[in-house]
Amino acid sequence: MLSSHNINVALIGNPNVGKTSVFNQLTGLNQQVGNYPGITVEKKIGFCKLPNNYKANILDLPGTYSLNASSIDENLVIELLLNKNDKLYPDVALVVTDVENLKRNLLLFTQIKDLEIPAILIINMSDRMHYKGISLDIPFLEEKLKTKIALVSSQKGTGIAALKQLIVGYKSIPKEPCLNASSIDPDYFDGLRKTFPNQLLYKLWLVITQDVNFLNLERNEIRSSFTKSHSDLKRLQQKETIKRYQFINDVLKQGLKIDTSIAKDFRSILDRVLTHKVWGYAIFFFILFAIFQSIFEWSKIPMDFIDSTFASFSAMASEELPQGVLTNLIAQGIIPGIGGILIFIPQIAFLFMFISILEESGYMSRVVFLMDKIMRKFGLSGKSIVPLISGTACAIPAIMATRNIENWKERLITILVTPFTTCSARLPVYAIIIALVIPDERVFGIINMQGLTLMLLYLLGFGMAIFSAYILNKILKIKGKTYFIVEMPNYKLPMFKNVAINVIEKTKAFIFGAGKIILAISIVLWFLASYGPGDKFKNAEKIIIEKNSNTPLNASELQNAVASQKLENSYIGIMGKTIEPVISPLGYDWKIGVAIISSFAAREVFVGTLATIYSVGDSDNDNTIKDKMQAEINPETGQKIFNFASGISLLLFYAFAMQCASTIAITKKETNSWKWPLGQLIFMSGLAYLVALIAFQILK
Repeated sequence: MLSSHNINVALIGNPNVGKTSVFNQLTGLNQQVGNYPGITVEKKIGFCKLPNNYKANILDLPGTYSLNASSIDENLVIELLLNKNDKLYPDVALVVTDVENLKRNLLLFTQIKDLEIPAILIINMSDRMHYKGISLDIPFLEEKLKTKIALVSSQKGTGIAALKQLIVGYKSIPKEPCLNASSIDPDYFDGLRKTFPNQLLYKLWLVITQDVNFLNLERNEIRSSFTKSHSDLKRLQQKETIKRYQFINDVLKQGLKIDTSIAKDFRSILDRVLTHKVWGYAIFFFILFAIFQSIFEWSKIPMDFIDSTFASFSAMASEELPQGVLTNLIAQGIIPGIGGILIFIPQIAFLFMFISILEESGYMSRVVFLMDKIMRKFGLSGKSIVPLISGTACAIPAIMATRNIENWKERLITILVTPFTTCSARLPVYAIIIALVIPDERVFGIINMQGLTLMLLYLLGFGMAIFSAYILNKILKIKGKTYFIVEMPNYKLPMFKNVAINVIEKTKAFIFGAGKIILAISIVLWFLASYGPGDKFKNAEKIIIEKNSNTPLNASELQNAVASQKLENSYIGIMGKTIEPVISPLGYDWKIGVAIISSFAAREVFVGTLATIYSVGDSDNDNTIKDKMQAEINPETGQKIFNFASGISLLLFYAFAMQCASTIAITKKETNSWKWPLGQLIFMSGLAYLVALIAFQILK
C-alpha cells in the first residue's frame, strides 16, 4: 500500500521506450489503478521491495516527449514535478530511454535535471546493442550527465537488480543541472532570479510557459512582472531546445558509438511494406479480419460456458432456496445480473490481448501513422482508430482508450462517435432478427445473404461514426493544439507478462466499473417485471382460468399464460403499453417496447426479454425463441409482427441507438460532464427513431 515511509519514485519517459515494461518488472501485479483528482487521465501506482529492507512507491507517469506540454497527461507530469506538497512528489525520478533513440530521449532527461530532482537514467533495450552495433561509454556519460545509469533490458529482465540498488542510493546522485538553460536570455532570467530568490529558476520558467500553477504563486502574478508575447516565449523555448540538443550531441559524440557494418536492420524493410500506401491498408484489414474472427470463435466456448453456468445457478437457487421474494431476487435478478457482467469477459480479454500484442510488437504505431491522413479529413486523429476498433467488442474500454489523444476536440469527437461502431452486445439482436427476416440464401453461390446483412450492419455503424465525426468537427467550436507525433518503435516479440497484466487490468476496470451499473439495473428491471399494480396483475391466475373456462389449460400452459398476463400488467408491461403509440409507427408492438426498455441496461438483454415475454422456458434455445417470434401476429392487422419491414426497422434502430447505460456512464466519467452523454443519448436515439421510421414506412 502507498506509504509516506517508502521512497517515492516517478517513472518518466517518452512514449514507446518500454516504460511500462520497466514498471511491470519492478512491481509485477502489485499495482493499483485510479484517476488523478479532477481529471480523467489514468494513473498507475506500483509497490516494490528494494534491497536493505527499503520499499518504494512507484508512480508510472504518462509518456511525454518533453516538459513543453501539449496534452492533459503531459501537463500532469509537469504539475507533479513542480509541487513538492504533493504526497506523490518524487524523491527520485527514473527517466527511461531507448538505446536506439538516446538523442531524442535525453531532451526530457536534461529538463528534469534542471528541476534539481535526483534522476537515474535508465537505458532500456540494452539487449539490442550488440544487434545494432551500439557501444556506450557509461562512466563518461554519467560524468557529463551528472547521474547514475542503469543498463536494462525490460524484455529479458536484466539490469533490474542493479536498478533497485541505485534507487536505494538515490541520495548520492547529484542534483545539479547538466547545462545552464538560463543562458538563452541572461537578462530575463536574471530578473526572474532576483524577483523570486527562493524559487527554483527552471520551475518559474515552466509556470510562465505552461498552463500550470506552482505552489502559492499565481501564474498571473509571475507573468505580470515578466510579460512576454506568445511569439517571444515560443522563440525562447526553441532556443532552449536547440541549446539542449547541442549539449546532447556533444555528449553522444564521445559517449555513443554505432558500427553500422555489424548492424542487421530488418525494421526498414518491414516498415516499407507495413506503411505502404496500398499494401499497408490491405495488411491492416486482413489482420483486423483475422482478429475479429478469432475473437468471436475463441470467445464462443467460454461465453456459452458462463451463460449456461449462471443459468444453472439461477435454476438451482429457485429449486434449493425457500420460495419467496428473496429467492426470486437472487434467482431472477442478482444471478442473471452478475452473469450479464461476466459473460463479456472473454471477448474483452481477447480483444485487449490482441491490442496489447499489436502494441508490444510495435505494429500499432504503424497503424496510427497509416490512418492519420484519412481520419483527419473527418476531424479525427490517427490515434482515433484504436478506440473505433476497440468499439467492435465493447464501447466502454474503447472510450477509455481515447485517453492517448492529445487534442481535446479530437478526443471528445472520438468519444461521442465510438458507440456507433457495432459492439458485440448487438450481435444477439442482429442474429435473431436477421434469422427471422432475411432468407438463408446465397448470391453467386458463395455470398450468404444473412452474413452479407451482418457485414453491412458493421460497415453502416462505422460509416455513421465517421460521418458524425465530420459533422461534429464542423459544429464544435473548440480550439486546441494539434500535434501528430507518433513514435515508430522497433519491432519486438511481445512480452507475455506485459500482455497478461494489461488484459487483467482492463478486465478488472470493466467488471468493477460498468459491472456495478449493469448489476444495479438488472435488479431494477427484475423488480419492474415482477410486480405490478391493480387486479389484472394480482389476480392474473383467476383471470386466465376464467378466460379459458371453456378450454381448460394444462399445468404448463396455465403457468405460461399466467406469466404472460403478469408481465403484461407489471410495471414494465405498463411502460411498454404506454410507449406503444410512439413505437407502433416503427412496426413494433408493446412487447418489443418492453424489450427495448429492458435493453437499455445492455443491448443483448433484448433477446432475453423477448424470451420471457413469449413464455419460453429456456431463453438460450434460439430456435424456440425464433419459432415463437415467427408466429407472433398483430391482432389488429393479422400480419406477422416480425416481417421484413419491421425487422429491417429494428435492425436499423439498434444500429444507431445508444441503448447502453454503461456507455453513458463511461462517457460522463471521461468528459467529466453530463452535457455530452445526454446530448449523445438524445442525438443517437432521435437518429435511430427517424431512420427506423423511414425504413418501416417505405418497406411496409
